[in-house]
Amino acid sequence: MAINLSPEEKKLLVQEVQTFFEQEREETIGVIAAENILDFFLNNLGTVIYNKALDDARVWFSKKMENLETDFDLLYRYREK
Repeated sequence: MAINLSPEEKKLLVQEVQTFFEQEREETIGVIAAENILDFFLNNLGTVIYNKALDDARVWFSKKMENLETDFDLLYRYREK
């Protein structure tokens, strides 16, 4: 699954990769090298991160649905005997 980035997002992330290498490894890398690194991580980790986000969203949504069921139950009116 390909992750589509806007040109602005890709440019920013490429700069982040370059900054990381400069600050953490004291290495200067060019735009092409940074793009290759970014592409590697997007291709190899993107699907895993995407699926994890879906799992997290599913858990969050399930909890919201449970709360909704409780709220609906509280709305029922019962005839007094």
